[in-house]
Amino acid sequence: MIDLGLLAVAFVIILVGAELFTNGIEWFGRKLNLAEGAVGSVLAAVGTALPETMIPLVAIVAGGSAADTDAIGVGAILGAPFMLATLALFVTGLAVLLLRARRRTAATLEIDPVVLSKDVRYFALTYSLAIAVAFAPTDWWFARPLVAAALIGLYVIYVRLHLQGEVVASNEGPGPLRFHRLDPRGRRADPAVPRLRVVNLQVLVALACIIGGALIFVRGVEHLSVSLGVAPIFLALVIAPIATELPEKANSVLWVRQNKDTLAMGNITGAMVFQACIPTVVALLLAPAAWSISDSALPFASAVIAFISTAVVFWPIARGRALTGLRLLWGGPFYVCYLGIVAGRLFGVV
Repeated sequence: MIDLGLLAVAFVIILVGAELFTNGIEWFGRKLNLAEGAVGSVLAAVGTALPETMIPLVAIVAGGSAADTDAIGVGAILGAPFMLATLALFVTGLAVLLLRARRRTAATLEIDPVVLSKDVRYFALTYSLAIAVAFAPTDWWFARPLVAAALIGLYVIYVRLHLQGEVVASNEGPGPLRFHRLDPRGRRADPAVPRLRVVNLQVLVALACIIGGALIFVRGVEHLSVSLGVAPIFLALVIAPIATELPEKANSVLWVRQNKDTLAMGNITGAMVFQACIPTVVALLLAPAAWSISDSALPFASAVIAFISTAVVFWPIARGRALTGLRLLWGGPFYVCYLGIVAGRLFGVV
């Protein structure tokens, strides 16, 4: 009961943080005159990707040199893009369908196809590169550092392209800043536009709630898994990523409700690119032996399913067709499929 209560408290903290973050990061982008794609795919994606990035980093760096610890860290790194490409898309699609009566475009998402196409292409390129090096022999010591450098370079280019994107006026601007009342002088000067320092404060508080809530959630899940006798690798591949991906899911649902579909989808696809580039670099440099297909194929099977789910869901954009909530639901069956593979492996069926 204590573990369940801890999970409930952490979930509330994450939701509060997500509400503050979506509102604050929109104002941050507005104050800096950034394009919507940069706000969703870079600022929001990186901010909400921090919880799932910290888990494997702590496991690999602070966990010592134990092979099991490295394996758990690598499993968590691979689990994050998989969750985004399957469960996060499913939850967003479900939100679109449930809220279609109050949405301007009903069950169709009003997205910027250029932004999402760019995200999907970069995800396919960078994650393919990261997974490909897992097939390299472990005595090829130079392969992993070279790929790590390439991934960092590609992510820098990706961020620059988004920051240079054209700023298009949105039909619906940000709602009133939640921390606006903390700025009396700003309210007297211009009640509609908060000062940047108050916006920054709200974003920092929101990130603290999101990261703190995610860490509490993961700790509660760890305790629960121990009491239920669940294997650590199952925790790393399936359970922990569900907890740490909560910010992206919550943010996307909030933006879907507000008819800000490019922000909602960019938050997910941008996080996919970030997870394919930055956390994988941690594994390639600090746990190179664990980033190998010869060690265990089970974690890397999640990458295959993530690629397939991404291709199926975003195929309409490549064909010039609209993206719908129903199409996003395809992420659910792919998630269940991998869950079945993991369960079968744990029980000796697969």
